Amino acid sequence: MSGGVATAVAGVFVWLGMVLAISFVEAPLKFRAPGVTLPIGLGIGRLVFRALNAAESVLGLVAIAALALSHPPVAAVVATATAAGALVVQLIAVRPRLTRRSDAVLAGAEVPRSRAHHAYVGLEVIKVLSLVVAGIALLSR
Repeated sequence: MSGGVATAVAGVFVWLGMVLAISFVEAPLKFRAPGVTLPIGLGIGRLVFRALNAAESVLGLVAIAALALSHPPVAAVVATATAAGALVVQLIAVRPRLTRRSDAVLAGAEVPRSRAHHAYVGLEVIKVLSLVVAGIALLSR
């Protein structure tokens, strides 16, 4: 395995692990912890997801750069690009809507549930599936 492919594998699987751990374990569990109110949970979530998205951006760039410097399978390129595209949509289209809603909740406003959360989770699922496909394609080379 070349250095570029090994770097891409590392980037893809670390990215996958972070998404699974934060989005599908930490996020839902924090609201079940004793003493965590909605405002506290939202405040924690904003910080955690800002950090996650920053780390994902770095890992995505590392994986894409590593793929560009090697001769990866087409499936790995398409899957990584799909995961990166899902992240971009989250950052540009979904996170701002979630931020506006959480700002309103933190300010004490009564706001209806948001479908933006469903969009964010759907994009997380797309990222997870894409990163699994990318990792398998790179390891199957």
